[in-house]
Amino acid sequence: MDLEKHTAAAPAASAAAPAAELRASDADRDRIAQILADAVAEGRLTAEEHSDRLDTLYAVKTVGELDVLVRDLPAAGSAPASAGPVAAPASGPVETVVAVFSSSSRRGRWRPGAHTRAVSVFGDITIDLTEAVFEQQVTEINVTAVLGNVEVLVPENVTLRGYGSGVLGNFEVHGRSRGETDPQAPVVIVRGFALLANIEARPRLGARLVDLADRMRKRLDR
Repeated sequence: MDLEKHTAAAPAASAAAPAAELRASDADRDRIAQILADAVAEGRLTAEEHSDRLDTLYAVKTVGELDVLVRDLPAAGSAPASAGPVAAPASGPVETVVAVFSSSSRRGRWRPGAHTRAVSVFGDITIDLTEAVFEQQVTEINVTAVLGNVEVLVPENVTLRGYGSGVLGNFEVHGRSRGETDPQAPVVIVRGFALLANIEARPRLGARLVDLADRMRKRLDR
């Protein structure tokens, strides 16, 4: 009888694994990225500290490792991980750019949201941020390309980071742009997957974001 009780209890014990040991989801990473973005905007983190933590954010594997990154910030622990799904931060709707056997672009004086999704199937997409008005510190672009091409252009003084891969295709982020020289400039993260396709993100030399720092200082002075 005792053996039966022990056998029945074993699955329950394994199911009750600590939440910190759970594998991190995209929503978990989005939550932490928003906390870090708020912290650098409020002056709680320097641009260099924000950059280091952002690099770690996409390298670690578990929820517990993510929570360590914001343990010393006010928002840390306000949305603790649980066995259920973690909601993505409230950052407005996700804008979607689609090109199927066609071409599509976003360029000029536009306002990108915190999250943009680009899908190219036998198509070409250009996302040009060189004249964009950024209203958040971190802007993330998720790209899926199948037998298509996607190009992302950013101002040269914006920090550009990339996390992705290609299968019989290319995923290229051409180094870091010059965000380190402008602590108030935003960070653009390009995440993507290319199948028989090409995804390229790069800074456009000569195009600089010059007014974000003033806007952010005015926001903090309110």
